[in-house]
Amino acid sequence: MKEMINWFSQKGLRQGIFWAILIYLISPLNDVLAKFLGDRLHPVEIAFFRFLFSALIVLIPMARSKKNLFKTKMQSMHLLRGTLGAIALGLCCFSVNIMPLAENTTILFSEALFMLPLAAIFLKEQISRVAIIATFIGFAGLIIMFRPKAENLNIMAIIPTIAAILFAIMNIMIKKMVDAKENALTMLFYFGLYTTILSGIIVPFFWTTPNSRELFLILLLGLGANLIQLFIFLAYRAASASAISPIRYSELPFAILFGFLFFGQIPDKIAIIGALLIISGTFIASCADKKTHSHSKNKIN
Repeated sequence: MKEMINWFSQKGLRQGIFWAILIYLISPLNDVLAKFLGDRLHPVEIAFFRFLFSALIVLIPMARSKKNLFKTKMQSMHLLRGTLGAIALGLCCFSVNIMPLAENTTILFSEALFMLPLAAIFLKEQISRVAIIATFIGFAGLIIMFRPKAENLNIMAIIPTIAAILFAIMNIMIKKMVDAKENALTMLFYFGLYTTILSGIIVPFFWTTPNSRELFLILLLGLGANLIQLFIFLAYRAASASAISPIRYSELPFAILFGFLFFGQIPDKIAIIGALLIISGTFIASCADKKTHSHSKNKIN
């Protein structure tokens, strides 16, 4: 038993993959909860409660800690991340209620495509030609998800696309904060605090009093949101981001499965083609990125 517990706290690719799979299992389950809640509650209210319960849940381990986890030297970074998170997750709560789960998840995959130029600008990472070409392939798939030649242009696809851009920016920020040794609980708390405050400013305009069933689902949503962030931190600490990035594609089968089981949704041909291009582009780009970093290390050594 002790050896098993020690395994989870160790660094390594297997541990990183384990935490990553949990991330991409819980994420579509949270989408299912948000979709159920969206039958009666406004997306702004769903987002507000998600943030509120996230902040309240993390207070328990913070209060028990012997360290002062409320103290931080990165307050401005927490505020910016909370602002972007409030907008991004608000958009996700809206898009999951107007689009099939699989399509919404596929478009959010484009986050990895936006990560490449952002990593080059803010993290000074080099991008290979193969990665650039692969990124264009991925963006071609994203354009297909908008269905430009279909009778009805899927303009609503812009909503998860904007969310994907914001998530990419937030991932850059998380990487910088983790590298700066910021505590995971501190990051969770301030993210929940600032997103709750920001969404709380406008939630009165969209308020519907939730019933007991909805409050239970909201509690699960907040718990799931915290687990996703915690598992992201654990995955990044166990293995490199580039090593575990291909695991994120496991989210799509989960989304397709849950979409079918709970809502009877089946992806059409356009959605499948778009998904294949986006996944191919992001996968090739990540593989090319690994080779570039490996080649650079060999040169230095």
